[in-house]
Amino acid sequence: MKYHLAQANIARFKASLDNPKMKEFVDFLEPVNRFAEESKGFVWRLKDDDGRSASYIESPFKDEMMAINISVWEDLESFKDFVYGSVHSYFLRNKKKWFDMDGTSQFVMWWLPEGEFPTLQVTKQKLEELERNGSTPSAFTIKEFYDFQGNKI
Repeated sequence: MKYHLAQANIARFKASLDNPKMKEFVDFLEPVNRFAEESKGFVWRLKDDDGRSASYIESPFKDEMMAINISVWEDLESFKDFVYGSVHSYFLRNKKKWFDMDGTSQFVMWWLPEGEFPTLQVTKQKLEELERNGSTPSAFTIKEFYDFQGNKI
């Protein structure tokens, strides 16, 4: 059986998406997402019913200011190439402009069988599991990474 790498991150916006402070982030949200979709190793990402970023989806965290991003990649290398080796890295380096870094900000990864895609509920469970147990083969971070067989890398 082949496995793919799921990743999810949540963070609280500093302002609503229609606030001028968020303009740069909003202006580049869809182009960066499109670039991700065209990247080597990309499999899937959560979108709203109109095909827009998951940032427009009602959060399962009962906070309208909570941004959620979920995507699936063929492997860690493809994910890292996109996150750190593309235009996305600018937004990662400047996240303090748009996100409340004192509030909830979480990132989790896990393996799932090829052809399966994460739901919001599963994602919430993975984030809670990571917070409760720390990195395990079931829910881990990029700093404490496990391969699909459960071996810590």
